[in-house]
Amino acid sequence: MSDTTYTPRQITERDTSFADAIAGTMVELKDGQLVSGKVVKVDRDEVLLEIGYKTEGVIPARELSIRNDVDPGEIVTIGERIEALILTLEDKEGRLVLSKKRAQYERAWGDIEKVKEADGMVEGLVIEVVKGGLIVDIGLRGFLPASLVELRRVRDLQPYIGKVLQAKIIELDKNRNNVVLSRRGFLEENQREQRDEFLTHLKPGEIRKGVVSSVVPFGAFVDLGGMDGLIHVSELSWKHVDHPGSVVAVGDEVTVQVLDVDMSRERISLSLKATQQDPWQEFAGSHEVGQLVYGRVTKLVPFGAFVQVGDGIEGLVHISEMSAHHVEAPEHFVTPGEELWVKIIDLDLERRRISLSIKQAAEGGELAEEYRSHFEVDEQGNWFGGDDAEREAAWSDYYKEYGKDGAPGADGDAAPGQPAQ
Repeated sequence: MSDTTYTPRQITERDTSFADAIAGTMVELKDGQLVSGKVVKVDRDEVLLEIGYKTEGVIPARELSIRNDVDPGEIVTIGERIEALILTLEDKEGRLVLSKKRAQYERAWGDIEKVKEADGMVEGLVIEVVKGGLIVDIGLRGFLPASLVELRRVRDLQPYIGKVLQAKIIELDKNRNNVVLSRRGFLEENQREQRDEFLTHLKPGEIRKGVVSSVVPFGAFVDLGGMDGLIHVSELSWKHVDHPGSVVAVGDEVTVQVLDVDMSRERISLSLKATQQDPWQEFAGSHEVGQLVYGRVTKLVPFGAFVQVGDGIEGLVHISEMSAHHVEAPEHFVTPGEELWVKIIDLDLERRRISLSIKQAAEGGELAEEYRSHFEVDEQGNWFGGDDAEREAAWSDYYKEYGKDGAPGADGDAAPGQPAQ
């Protein structure tokens, strides 16, 4: 019989006892405490959260989100780890009741207070339209008044549901659970940055296209695609303008020149007439002293009469240049609306003044270029207009082309006439 000796197997010593291991998975719980755990069950009315060894808590559907009437399955998924706040250790059914939205609320307050101190922005989804404004999910329910949604008050708030908006925090009171937001503040700040950039790149002398945004008694505002600029009434036309509405209307597309950019006051001065042909420049380029032109008496003054000789061009016939004879008063010699020949005796483009003479026109002279196709010259160099019928036809053609004011395209009849020689 062999000698056999039993040798006990050495047991490896554990670092911790089994009881300690169980204790390590337990959590010490109290009301208002924040805990984290794994979602183990999702029902229509509640979610089951495992927060330790054999320790589970219930999150009612109403405590899952700050949004109303949500489907728990849209908020959490099985296996997801989330944070919750203990509402009660034991309800009447002996359950541990938790709240995900309260935990989110506690965390959000800390973040939002920091944002408010730094004058920063918050971002959130619009989840509800309420009386007077919107509710924005920023981790808690932020109230965005209707008057602060846009730069101007919005009537219909429904289209904002589901949109993500950025806003500034203008009121924060944890005790009253009150958070008031302003998107207008964000838009104004953003707009200010855009205006600064726009003004920085806008230079006097530039030609820009724009759309008339409003017409006011002193001019018209033009949207340049980033800011509005003002065309003062004096810069609307080379002609006198009684009211800006007679030149432009809201919605008109215009081409303007930038006159001035005031960075400090954020103002842009524009000119419409600077992009158009200066009628005085045009007139001076095609006429010269000594030429005869046809015009209409527009106004009488004690020292003479003003005669329109082109579109927006008026010259003065001094009383001394009305007749070779003494004229006591202008009304004794001419009447407003009367059409007649006058001679250019002085042309001052810089001062925009033309001096005319009726008496020198009666003595004859060279016709201005625009009239020459309507008249002929005889062997002695005198201008004549053929027979009456031809002269009538010539003047009819002239006025169809130039109009009574000398403006192309204006219709009208005029008393026939021809320069004397």
